Order: sequence, then structure tokens, then C-alpha cells
Amino acid sequence: MEVWRKESSFGGRIVCVGFGCIGQATLPLLLRHIEMAPAQVVVVEPDDDALAIARTQGAVCVREAVTADNYVKVLTPLVGARDLVLNLAVDVSSADLIAFCQIRGAMYLDTCIESWPGHFFDGSIPPAARSNYAQREGALALRRPGRDGPTAIVNHGANPGLVSHLLKKALCDLARDGGRDVAPRARAEWAALARDLGVRVIHVAEHDTQVGTRRKAPGEFVNTWSVTAFVDESCQPAELGWGSHERSFPADGARHESGSLAAIYLNRPGASTRVRSWTPLAGPMHGFLITHGESISIADYLTIGDKADPAYRPTVHYAYHPSGDAVLSLGELAARNWRIQPRQRVLKDEIVSGIDELGVLLMGHARGAYWYGSRLSIDEARALCPHNSATSLQVAAAVMAAVVWAIAHPACDVVEPDDLPWEEILRLSRPYLGEVVGVYSDWTPLVDRGWLFAEALDRDDPWQFPNFRVT
Repeated sequence: MEVWRKESSFGGRIVCVGFGCIGQATLPLLLRHIEMAPAQVVVVEPDDDALAIARTQGAVCVREAVTADNYVKVLTPLVGARDLVLNLAVDVSSADLIAFCQIRGAMYLDTCIESWPGHFFDGSIPPAARSNYAQREGALALRRPGRDGPTAIVNHGANPGLVSHLLKKALCDLARDGGRDVAPRARAEWAALARDLGVRVIHVAEHDTQVGTRRKAPGEFVNTWSVTAFVDESCQPAELGWGSHERSFPADGARHESGSLAAIYLNRPGASTRVRSWTPLAGPMHGFLITHGESISIADYLTIGDKADPAYRPTVHYAYHPSGDAVLSLGELAARNWRIQPRQRVLKDEIVSGIDELGVLLMGHARGAYWYGSRLSIDEARALCPHNSATSLQVAAAVMAAVVWAIAHPACDVVEPDDLPWEEILRLSRPYLGEVVGVYSDWTPLVDRGWLFAEALDRDDPWQFPNFRVT
């Protein structure tokens, strides 16, 4: 039996708000790698089946749904100074919980910046205000002047989160393979490295092939992770970091009027927007341009010059091919005019085969394209940690790593994945990521295009966004 290393000790409480598939996946890792008693973990969750799983691991359970009306009342007796609130719920406001934690002197972490229920489906709210761009700006606005408040890590799951650290490793690989000896540390140094390498486009390219024993039925949304969270982000506007090399602006695109100005949005849901991308095992694919926080934070992090007219910025976005049943579910969701199906099911114990291939695809440099990331199978995930699928373990590993870092750095204020030390986070996550590889490719979005239909392509520059977009 493998003896896992204790990375740190913790004397406070970890208060887990929500205990769905990611919470269940994460708790065993926290107890494995942090020196603490199971009773130091408090799970706040309304579902009895989820609480039963928490109790088997010794956690203290509070049967309650956290809402906009009761979160202060519910959490005040549970959260004190130097405790850590782990927000793994859907539709629980990140901004409100961060502000609450600042008052209580507690740390905070989430895997996605969330709002209270209904925000992303409120037709009276303009698309710009329903975007992840707006969510990020709201969270960053909570930074205190001295930047020494309780550590609050936002957007740190697999993606957003882990992929920001994979990106830095990939940039170092490109530099090394090009004969350059670099060790960038500061933000400006990473941006200069990406520019000097010629990186013009970055995809978070993911292909999930996991399949269960029972296939999707009509009127059902099936996914390998939270259905509610996936539907929320699928119905938000498609968003992407907008590169300085782009020559034509999308006809359905719009710019933001304030903030970092690093990203744009499309006036259409991400689940109705497809892009061409590539992963080593799957090869060429049509992925969904689902909005994600890393598309904005990475583009912002790598910007050089004036934010409104940068000298350099790559185009950055998610290109997601979910499991086969999830693809079918998205098609039905669109046909229902974006009203969620009456039944939802998360695949976990019934998965019989498949992998989640998740990485960053860097394009435009001297060697064309380079993918670096994790290939994790369902069998590997189950062998490594209970209550996991391949998808959930990639998220849980990154959550555990960020919690370990926060415990050691409790007064860093509001931070993003790009602010954290990439080597440390990858070291902590690496045992749970399966095969981690880097693969070069000569793929471009123009490969094999135009033989079947006449298409208006920019053949002078394959890295223009219209070449990637599926129209």
C-alpha cells in the first residue's frame, strides 16, 4: 500500500460548501496530504446521499443549502480566523463568500467564480454582465490595498487552474527545445517569453472519452462532472482572450468597456459555438468554445503594452469535446432553447472505459503546435483515489495542491492561478494526472480544408480566429 506524503499540517477547519462530485473527489486527497483530523472538515450540503459519503470519512456534516439569504447565518458559527472555506457548490456567490471570509479572517478557494442562482439565465442582465469577464473583475475588485488580507484563491480547479501551470511548463519546454536557457519568474518575463517564442494562439484543448453502462435517454442531461455547472457555463456567452495578431473582429463579437480589456465575448452561447482544435490521442476535433476563467486571466497575464492596443497578446480560449453523452445532451439542450432537461445524471461509478485528455495547445511558434497535458484513464483514477472519475481527479488534484499552498501562505489576499508557483502546484498535482506528456504537431486549422466545400479561409495566416471557428 502506498504511503502518501503529508505536505503540511493545519490547525483550523476546512469548511466545504457543497459536496457534489468534486467535493467527494477532493476530501480523500485533503485528508491524505494534510496533517489534520477528519473532524476538522465541515461539510455543508443539503443532499443526504452526499453527506453519507462525507460521514464515512469522518467529516462533520451540516445539512443545509447555502443561499443568498442564509449564508451569513449558516457559516458564521463554522468559520473563524485562519479557517478555510472551500466553495465547491454551484450557484453560491464567490464574491459574497470572499467578502464574508475577509471579515472572518478566513481563507477561501473555489474552482470557478460563481454567482447566486439565476444570474446566468436572467434575460434582463446584458450579456457582458453575465460573462466570466465580469465575474473575474468583481472578484479582483475585492483585493485590499495592501494585498495582505486572508488568501482567497479563485478559479483553481483543473481548468481554470491547473492549465495555467501546464502552460508555464509548456513555455519552458518550447524554450528548452529551441536552445534557450530561461527561468522566468515575474509576469512580464512570462509575457516576453511567450512573445519571443512566437506563441500566437493558446487552446485549452480537452477531449473526454469516458462512457457509462447506461447511455443518455431523451429528456436527460448526462455529464462526467456537475451538470448544473456545465449548463450554466454553456449558456453564458462564448468568451476568448483576444490576440494582438487578429486581423478581423467577429461579426457577433463585442468588447468590454472597462477592466483588463484582455477578452471579448460573442453574442451567442458557448454551447452553440464550435472551434477546430487538436489533442494528441483524439487528433483533430470540433470543440465547444465554452467560457472559462483561464481564457481571460492567461490572456491578461501575457499582455505586453497598452491593454486597449497591446504590442503582444495571444488569443486564448477553451476548446472542449466532452463525453459522447454530454455532446448529445448539449444538442438536446439547444433544441429545448437552453432550458435544462428534467433529469440530470453525473457519470461516476457506472463509467466503464475512457480517458480525459486535458492540456494546453500552443500554436504559431517555430515548430507549429505543441500540446502539453494530462492523459488520465478511468481505471487509473479509481486506483489512485476513491470517489473519482478521470475528470474529477484532475480537478481534485489541483484543489488539493492549492489548499496546501494556501495553508503555507495564509495572507496573500485575492490571487489567481497565474499568481501561484507553477512548479510547486505541478509537483503536488502530478501523482494524480496519469500520463503527463508534451507532443509536437504540424496540425493547423487549415489542414485538409477546402477539398469538400469552398471556404473563405485566411491561408496567409493559419492562426487567425476565423480559421478556427466552425461556421
